Amino acid sequence: MYHKIALAIAFSPRIEALIAETKRLVLLFDSELVLIHVGKKTSELEEKLDDVIGKAKLSRERTKIIWKEGKPGKMILEACRDEEVDLLVAGALKNESFLTYYLGSVGRKIIRKAPCSVLTLIEPKVETTGFSQVVFNGTQTPITPFVIEHGIGFSKKVKADQVYILNEIKMYGLQMGTASEDSEQEVAQTRRQLVQDEIKYVEDILDKLDKEDLKINIKVTGGRWAIELARFCEKINADLLVVGDEHKLNFFDRIFPHDLEDLLSTLPCNLLIVKK
Repeated sequence: MYHKIALAIAFSPRIEALIAETKRLVLLFDSELVLIHVGKKTSELEEKLDDVIGKAKLSRERTKIIWKEGKPGKMILEACRDEEVDLLVAGALKNESFLTYYLGSVGRKIIRKAPCSVLTLIEPKVETTGFSQVVFNGTQTPITPFVIEHGIGFSKKVKADQVYILNEIKMYGLQMGTASEDSEQEVAQTRRQLVQDEIKYVEDILDKLDKEDLKINIKVTGGRWAIELARFCEKINADLLVVGDEHKLNFFDRIFPHDLEDLLSTLPCNLLIVKK
């Protein structure tokens, strides 16, 4: 899945944890590692990074270090494109006063414009994080079959205990509002049919994939997918949320809240954003 995994590093207290988490993924996917640091290259920083790499026991032969000077977001994206990176790992920040997670403007820019998939870790650990409970966004969009395929591949590699695929019924309120003129029995039948259609949509995708022995549960909701995904992840204490992103922010996205932006504002758990 990932031939090259990149990690954007800063010399913060979390550098060892982020490198440990990324090393685990590099070993699982048999990938090359690219470490990207934006800032002036000095002998002191080189020595410090060399020490961290030594402690983490990273393969020197399969690890490339890139030093860049300039705007962090722009330089990280440039390095990912130049190195043809498949997955970029980044850390989110915790806002203690609100007990939520957030990404700054640089982080959001990277996620939106990255030429590759992005894994955002909210609490990286030196002993590494387990991805036991994994949730996918299965809402019907052009990228959803790819998201589910990608998520299944990732879940198999990390040996997830349980996978949930959550689907939003499009225009649920409108459809049920129209059905409300029918009898109670007909309304109930309409609701059942809407749910069954969503389940069949996911099952048709899954039928084409090698799922090995993954335990997969399909859930259907009538609410907005971003809100419902966040709630569901919190409810089951999910370790990872997998969503797709095939859109670039346009003028209207900057005026009105965007579903993905809602997720980035209050990350319920680690987030894997899949891009083609």
